[in-house]
Parts: sequence; structure tokens; C-alpha cells
Amino acid sequence: MKKFAFALASLSLSSAALAAPESGEKAGVLPTMLQGLVPMIVSLVVFGLVFAVLAVKVWPVIVKALNERESKIRSEIESAEMARQQAKAALDQYERALAEARAEAQRELEKAKSLQAAQLAELKAKNDVAIAMERDKAMREIDASKKLAIQEIYAQGAALSTAVAGRILQRELNPADYQRLVDEAVAGLGASKN
Repeated sequence: MKKFAFALASLSLSSAALAAPESGEKAGVLPTMLQGLVPMIVSLVVFGLVFAVLAVKVWPVIVKALNERESKIRSEIESAEMARQQAKAALDQYERALAEARAEAQRELEKAKSLQAAQLAELKAKNDVAIAMERDKAMREIDASKKLAIQEIYAQGAALSTAVAGRILQRELNPADYQRLVDEAVAGLGASKN
């Protein structure tokens, strides 16, 4: 690169020497056509050489770096898009699983409620049957006790009537005697129970 810069500098100096006015020509403020032609040719040659060096050495490196950067950015964009799609798929799958879990929980809840209702109905039916049986048993016991009490009352009434009749037959009673006999019979019944 240093050699190239040295060559360009020497070429510029030589073109300036070529463009210098000849001894007979007078130099003015504006160069003549011949004086301006040589620097123009030298400038075009220098431009062509610089352009050629840049086109051969520098631009391929810059273009290669830009292409690598472009492909890297594209691959990162593609990777980001794939990651986004995967995340979206995972989110969709999670939402489906969550919805399925909620539906399953709702089904289990409904199943538990129906099982609870069935067990409650069964328990109520059993309790109703047990209550009905207890009620029937209590009614039978009440009826049996009532019949027994009535039989005892009849038996005691009969015994009392017999006792009163037997005493009446032994003698004739006045109302005071009659009352005394009833009181004695009642007292006798109370004593016989104890």
C-alpha cells in the first residue's frame, strides 16, 4: 500500500512538471487547454487506479462483511420466528391442557355432586325406613301397653265390682257405706299393685 501511495505521489509530481509552462509560454490565472489536459489525464488515471484497487481489495471485503451480517441477521430473524412459533405452540398446548384439566375437574365435581346426592338420597331413604320401623314399633308398644292397661282396668274393675257386690250381698248399704266400700276397694287395688 505504501508503494502504491508513493507511485501516485510521483505520478502527480511528474504530471505537474509536464503541465508546467514552457519557457516561451506565459502562465496566466486560468490554465490553457494544454495545461489543463495533462492534470485531467493524470487525475483520471489516478482515479482509475484507486478505483481498481478499491474494487479489487476493499469492496469485496466490505461486501463480504455486509453479506455475512445480512445472513446472520436473517438467521437470527428466522431463529426468533421459529422460537416465537414454538412458544405460541407451547402456549396453545398449555391452554388446551388447562382447558382439558378444567373440564375434567368440572366433570369430577359433577360426578362427586351426583354421587353425594345419590348417597344422601339413599341415607334419607334408610333413615325414613328406620324411622317408620321405630314409629311402627312404638305404636305397637303403645297399643300393647294400652290393651294391657285396659285389661288391667277391666280386671281391677271386675275385681272391685265383685268385691263390692260381695260386700253388698253381705249387708245392705247406705250411701256412706257404699262410699266406704269404694274407698276400701281402691286402697286394696293400690296395695295389690305395690
